[in-house]
Amino acid sequence: MEMVKKTKSTIIKKDEKTSDKVVTDSGVPVKRIYGLKDNKRLNTREDSGKYPFTRGIHENMYRERFWTMRQYSGFGSAEETNNRFKFLLEHGQTGLSLAFDLPTQTGRDSDNPQSEGEVGRTGVAISSIDDMLTCFNGIPLDKVSTSMTINSTASTLLSLYICVAEAQKVSPKLLRGTTQNDILKEYIARNTYIYPPKPSMRLIGDMIEYCSKYVPQWYPVSISGYHMREAGSNAIQEVAFTFANAIAYIETCLERGLKIDDFAPRLSFFFCCTMEFLEEIAKFRAARRIYAKIMKERFHTKDVKSQTLRFHVQTSGESLTAQQVDNNIVRVTTEALAAVLGGCQSLHTNSRDEALALPTEESVKIALRTQQIISTETGVTKTVDPLGGSYYIEYLTQQIEDEVEKYLKKIQKMGGALEAVEQGYFQNEIRNNAYRLKKEIDEKSRIIVGVNKFQDKTDVEPKLNIIDPKLEIKQIERLKEFKKSRDSNKVDKAISNLIKNAEKDGSNLMPHIINAIKNHVTLGEISTSFGTVFGRYEPKISF
Repeated sequence: MEMVKKTKSTIIKKDEKTSDKVVTDSGVPVKRIYGLKDNKRLNTREDSGKYPFTRGIHENMYRERFWTMRQYSGFGSAEETNNRFKFLLEHGQTGLSLAFDLPTQTGRDSDNPQSEGEVGRTGVAISSIDDMLTCFNGIPLDKVSTSMTINSTASTLLSLYICVAEAQKVSPKLLRGTTQNDILKEYIARNTYIYPPKPSMRLIGDMIEYCSKYVPQWYPVSISGYHMREAGSNAIQEVAFTFANAIAYIETCLERGLKIDDFAPRLSFFFCCTMEFLEEIAKFRAARRIYAKIMKERFHTKDVKSQTLRFHVQTSGESLTAQQVDNNIVRVTTEALAAVLGGCQSLHTNSRDEALALPTEESVKIALRTQQIISTETGVTKTVDPLGGSYYIEYLTQQIEDEVEKYLKKIQKMGGALEAVEQGYFQNEIRNNAYRLKKEIDEKSRIIVGVNKFQDKTDVEPKLNIIDPKLEIKQIERLKEFKKSRDSNKVDKAISNLIKNAEKDGSNLMPHIINAIKNHVTLGEISTSFGTVFGRYEPKISF
């Protein structure tokens, strides 16, 4: 029998005896069957909770405590987001995850002319302390863990959160959660940057330093491979580029005199989980091992917590289809199960209708129930690393580790992640892989059910969550009232103080941002103040 389809990443094979090569999504060669001879480095004595943590960062993993079920939410107004948070908490969610609209992400107030049409669209609109107070009204911040997907304006959003906590009489020392705050991947894949890389790295260093002293339970940065994966990278590139960025952040902190074990335990990571089930499990196992070696051998950490890779996983939004949306429930379940078998610390499951709109409450509940069913009904939590020792899983883990290390050596020779970003290296690698994937889909050598095969002409669009068009008008009116009611002298003084300290290289800006917020300076005004000192980033366009 002959081969009927062949591409770089997918082969549909009719004869198992054929010599043609099968590979994973990342190009790892796959043989017909695996045995012990394919796992020369397999350490059968390796335990969970011990270096290099391939089998998990905790000895008992989910036997002791399930992962945090953290559904990503935030849309429209602060009031609507507050209602959605309470809905999710009532239905068993164990951590909040906050999405912001594009104006908030890019440092613009809701009343900025450039914000028109985007207020409250991709997340909640937060321009002032009043918005943040409303968002968390009735939610005790000493009782919940909150993740905020925010980067360029992360220092301002964390400062707002700290101010809300103080208004609730909650000490910053009790706050638990994460700010994504990974600016390098913005230049690589996501593009919600404001300032050039160097001052942006300064702000991240300020946050890490400030949190290590005053907000010790907070993760000030979640170094993210997710967006690079969604932009088109493969699993190997996702891990390699994420760790290259992590090395750059660590070196930034060391250069300002911080000690590695004082801040490294509060570094966290954010990965994507997509549809190549077994490769994704192996990716997470390999990532733990690689990170442990980097922290021990390169940075000479002494604290075991500095060597453990703590990561959040979100199922792949890019894998969701607008066609036959109920199929997305199956996709999300498969990806979520891979994340759990890979040993994640927290997990977000996407909703079935997110390729079309922000999810409905019904869809969000199904996504949350997916995690609850995996945790309580499948039995996969009864033992640690249940697929450890699988010949194929161990082979994939080894191969991914080897290929990631090749990338890291190449990036180091280029001068590190910052230099690689400025040269466009990451961007080109991702772009080329994304093109290959799209070509495979167009040629139908990569099958997407309901899209290029098994189409259904009777497919009916589900009921969607519609954002009230009046929301933007109401938000702008509230913000204008907020600005009218404040003391303009205090605002001007706080802004002047921000600019003065931004001009000082050694000044940590976090206390000055918090002071500005307490004097009712808005998010957009804080960003504009920094922009007068730092400038705005303009990417180099090459064709």
